[in-house]
Amino acid sequence: MIEPLPRLLVALVAGALFGFGLALSGMLDPARVIGFLDIGSGHWDPSLAFVLGGALAVALGAMALVRRMQRPVLGEHFHIPPPGQVDRRLILGSALFGLGWGMAGFCPGPAIAALSMGYLPVVLFVAAMLAGMTFHDRFAAVGAVRA
Repeated sequence: MIEPLPRLLVALVAGALFGFGLALSGMLDPARVIGFLDIGSGHWDPSLAFVLGGALAVALGAMALVRRMQRPVLGEHFHIPPPGQVDRRLILGSALFGLGWGMAGFCPGPAIAALSMGYLPVVLFVAAMLAGMTFHDRFAAVGAVRA
């Protein structure tokens, strides 16, 4: 069993680095995100495409490294979900996620990081997000019992 303190420290550093990257890239500014997502408006801001490209490069490199490792440095085994089927629930959830992101300019990671700025709209967004997660978990549990 890996000691919890090193794992917590790594999680803290990784979370701080992620939050710093989000702030530095402009992902905490919903107007900038909406400007990136609004391709057809004539005022499209493509600058966040570089953020997307950088994140993709880091993720691809990390996954290549993970595939060569026997186990994580601070864990017993990797927690990589198997590929799943594309079903109605996945499509609906993806559509709702995209609509919410396009309307609010936030997705979960940047919204949590933006809480540090103390803006009321961010607090309301995170509260609605948590309510939606709770509703989903309860709804999914009821559906699993019926099935």
